[in-house]
Amino acid sequence: MSGAPSGTLQVKRLALKDADGARRWDAFVQRCPAATFFHLAAWQRILRRQFGHEGYFLYAERDGAIEGVLPLAENKSRLFGHALVGLPFAVYGGVAADSDDAARALEEEAQALARRLGVEHLELRNVQRRRPDWPHQDLYVTFRKEILPDEEANMLAIPRKQRAMVRKGIKNELKAEIDRDVSRFFTLYADNVHRHGTPAMPRRYFQALLDEFGDAAEVLIVTGPQGEPLSGVLSFYFRDEVLPYYAGDAVAARDLAANDFKYWELMRRACGRGLKVFDYGRSKQGTGSYAFKKNWGFEPTPLHYEYCLYKREAVPQNNPSNAKYQLMIKAWRRLPLSVANWLGPHIVRSLG
Repeated sequence: MSGAPSGTLQVKRLALKDADGARRWDAFVQRCPAATFFHLAAWQRILRRQFGHEGYFLYAERDGAIEGVLPLAENKSRLFGHALVGLPFAVYGGVAADSDDAARALEEEAQALARRLGVEHLELRNVQRRRPDWPHQDLYVTFRKEILPDEEANMLAIPRKQRAMVRKGIKNELKAEIDRDVSRFFTLYADNVHRHGTPAMPRRYFQALLDEFGDAAEVLIVTGPQGEPLSGVLSFYFRDEVLPYYAGDAVAARDLAANDFKYWELMRRACGRGLKVFDYGRSKQGTGSYAFKKNWGFEPTPLHYEYCLYKREAVPQNNPSNAKYQLMIKAWRRLPLSVANWLGPHIVRSLG
């Protein structure tokens, strides 16, 4: 970021139905190096319509030009507290700005807004550490790696054991295809998260992602020799990156190497499209997904989630690693899948 240019800087809020403002917002996001897919304006509509979260999408403007954005949403829950978060259900967030004073103005307005709303805390999901004076959480890391321009070079860059799993999937005659409907994906996803003891997002949320983002969101399904769905991933595309974000698989996927094949197929297709970065997404340290991504040759990079605390003494720990949730996780696994899928959306809206 550069120093402050001349002119008066103003912080404004993007109205939910301001289509022209959303276009200006997204044009800034597309060109700002610090911005991510989760800074796009469509997230305000998605969070409001699918989960009822009030969005506060702030932007700093000078002489008619946007210099920075900070998407926020209010998350209010009896179970998990009252927070202002940038951004629920996103792995990246925080300020994306061209100038230092725009970034400061947005953070100051976020703090003032948090106090007006009476939240317990403000949470900014930064990629880079911005506020060393704020409490932070280092539970999460991200995994990103360059996509090489040659398909075979990408295959050889996968460590030997995982490369053998990819080749096993190919030998098992697995196929991959794109869906514009989420039905098969949701069945795989819901079964998967139920086995792990966590509630599922509603099916309508995944369809909304495809509808809102168009070609920037895509579902890839892996099928077996008889055409049976084995594994699926919903990915986002942003600039020259692919972000596999939500995934699910059947129990049979493991023996057939469908998961490794799935991610290879996504990488292979991204290579063919000329994309440059494979973003394997966020994982908690010490988990199975963390180990899986490491085994693919990806190195973890810490994420810097920073907090301003107002009505709590410590950073919240609303995640499955918290020991107090273990009984709930075990109980959730015992629920019939149909009951879990009905009840899940009422709970998961507060887990963002």
